[in-house]
Amino acid sequence: MSVSEQSPTGEIAAGYAFSGPALELGALLWDGECHPDARIRIPLPMLNRHGLVAGATGTGKTKTLQLIAEQLSANGVPVFLADIKGDVSGISAPGADGEKVRERAGQVGQEWVATGFPCEFYGLGGVGPGIPVRATVTSFGPVLLSKVLQLNQTQEQSLGLIFHYADQKGLELVDLKDLRAVVAFLVSDVGKPELKGIGGLSTVTAGVILRAITAFEQAGAGGFFGEPEFDTAEFLRTAADGRGTVSVLELPAVQDKPQLFSTFLMWMLADLYGDLPEVGDLDKPKLVFFFDEAHLLFKGASKAFLESITQTVRLIRSKGVGVFFVTQTPKDVPGDVLAQLGNRVQHALRAFTPDDAKALKATVRTFPNSPYDLEEVLTGLGTGEAVITVLSETGAPTPVAATRLRAPESLMGPIDAAALEAAVKGSLLWGRYAEAVDRESAYEKLTAEQRAAEAEAVRAAEEAEAAKAEKATPAPSRKKEDASLAEQVVGSGIFKSLARSIGTQLGREISRSIFGTARRKR
Repeated sequence: MSVSEQSPTGEIAAGYAFSGPALELGALLWDGECHPDARIRIPLPMLNRHGLVAGATGTGKTKTLQLIAEQLSANGVPVFLADIKGDVSGISAPGADGEKVRERAGQVGQEWVATGFPCEFYGLGGVGPGIPVRATVTSFGPVLLSKVLQLNQTQEQSLGLIFHYADQKGLELVDLKDLRAVVAFLVSDVGKPELKGIGGLSTVTAGVILRAITAFEQAGAGGFFGEPEFDTAEFLRTAADGRGTVSVLELPAVQDKPQLFSTFLMWMLADLYGDLPEVGDLDKPKLVFFFDEAHLLFKGASKAFLESITQTVRLIRSKGVGVFFVTQTPKDVPGDVLAQLGNRVQHALRAFTPDDAKALKATVRTFPNSPYDLEEVLTGLGTGEAVITVLSETGAPTPVAATRLRAPESLMGPIDAAALEAAVKGSLLWGRYAEAVDRESAYEKLTAEQRAAEAEAVRAAEEAEAAKAEKATPAPSRKKEDASLAEQVVGSGIFKSLARSIGTQLGREISRSIFGTARRKR
């Protein structure tokens, strides 16, 4: 069905008629009718202005990020995806043709062609399939680590003090045993004075931190910290044919550690921020990063952690990186972060409870004014449909558009385990990151010092015992005739003259040994 320029559909469609390169999201919906000639798009240069993909479970959020990721890759933009449920690996394989796919393609005016995209698959610390991604404890930092260990503000500050001490003393914190060794040292009799001038570390707080580290390791998280540390610049690669590489972090094996993987995603983003140069606005982003299950990142977050996220999201745009948060409702994302997101894809929301109804009203208020009854539209959207508003080429918000989304051209589901393993082992990065390395760091240095101190203490004790035993031993008795002979010799003039000569020479040698003087060389 065609649209008229004077009708609401025409006005909406005109807001998406960009002249430059753009990603195709779908076709406009109005009064239940799909208009394939009214294309809803997003300008490629605006993908670094961040975005939000939200909606209730089962409404198609994962397929939406797959659709966007495919087109970014086709345009030469690298993409990072977190595969929480294990169903995004199909982006590497051509999609399966079928009646539903052809029907959707016809409805939205899409020329659908089954296509796979270049992928690399990663796993946190080698848990599950994928090239192992590890970070050192030092690079992870005290703020992010406090989030993972669920420490309070006071404990977080103490952890920061521990990191500061380790950095000043050259004690590399590579893995968790390094951190545990430094904490234990700082509350020992030898280590307590080390922090006295800058606040100290209470035994109680140290105990909490040590217990948290132990519980963390027992949960199987120890392997996530170590070396070789992953270089996040690997995410910026393109394939030989010029398409952007899609980096898929496989997370099904750590679904029961939501704080861990969400915080690791934040580490990756922060690491990229620290390494990339300022580039301003580009024709296309250097990387687009999809942050799935984003509500897990913010749950129970400290003030320092939220400030870190807000700053990173605000500033990383100028480094050419776009971030899309994928979650259930916009209220899952803090307001300061939400304010940085210029592109919105809002799938259906449910209003089964008073809390749901409240969340629905709050979501509607975050959209620009539109001719839609958004409360009605958002609760009536089908799977693969969404309400969209993005930033135009000039940076202004586009009109709100109910949209039927295109079908992804890659496989909408996981590839089989054998194909995934073959892709992982065949990667050039496998040999670089597969095997963990345990070099000398804080644990080894402190252990060596402790052993040396113990050995010195043992030696000193043995010497003291030997001296005590020698002192207790009586001097041997001498025969009277020997004493008489000695008296005769000592009393002789020759002996006295010889003694004076030896005394003078011995005095000189003792003087040299004390004051450092030495014979002149001739």
